Amino acid sequence: MAPDVCSVRVAPPGSRYDWVLLAMQHGSVEDVLRAIWQNAKSERTIVAIAGPPGSGKSTIAARIVDELNAVERGSAAVLGMDGFHFDDLVLVERGLRARKGAPETFDVGGLEHLLGRLRNNSELEIAVPVFDRAIEISRAGALIIPRSTRFVIVEGNYLLLKRAPWTHLLRCYDMTVFLHVDDRVLRERLEMRWRLLGFDGDQIQAKVVQNDLPNALLVKSHSQTADFLIRTT
Repeated sequence: MAPDVCSVRVAPPGSRYDWVLLAMQHGSVEDVLRAIWQNAKSERTIVAIAGPPGSGKSTIAARIVDELNAVERGSAAVLGMDGFHFDDLVLVERGLRARKGAPETFDVGGLEHLLGRLRNNSELEIAVPVFDRAIEISRAGALIIPRSTRFVIVEGNYLLLKRAPWTHLLRCYDMTVFLHVDDRVLRERLEMRWRLLGFDGDQIQAKVVQNDLPNALLVKSHSQTADFLIRTT
């Protein structure tokens, strides 16, 4: 992977985000929105929202984008990490189909290069993939992010994971958010997610116990400290 795709690294200690870590370790969506506006760059700001599966990343990201667009129409868009799932054909060949959603089942290099293009913001528009959960397939070019989009909110489980090659993404973000949810609530959400997709009890337990919960534990125990920690319920 190219080490210099993104030119901006996560703010180190002593940076402009120290006040966040010290005063807002337990923040809110409103705190994040306020910081985004206060620290907005002239061209584009990239905010990463990470957390275990079922913690509410998509919901929080959509809310932030809606709030930003309500103030400045067309200023914000969501980029989902899940769009970079390897296809099932690749996962089956590698013996990873049962672990779909684990860190090793994503095209991290592709995500890094796309973040670099978004950071550069030199193209008129950039087409990005979107994961269709109903059929568990990534749709290429399913969303267009134009040059005029000032805020890109990236959401995904492993965006702050302290494990290569995921660590290469850290320099791409201007601001980071981590979502925390109690284990009991997390399990209930994960079970409900699969139930709504039509899976039965045994299938749900297999997916949650053998894949989702181990992934959640990894994210909670091995993620980079974020600028904001939001507790979801």
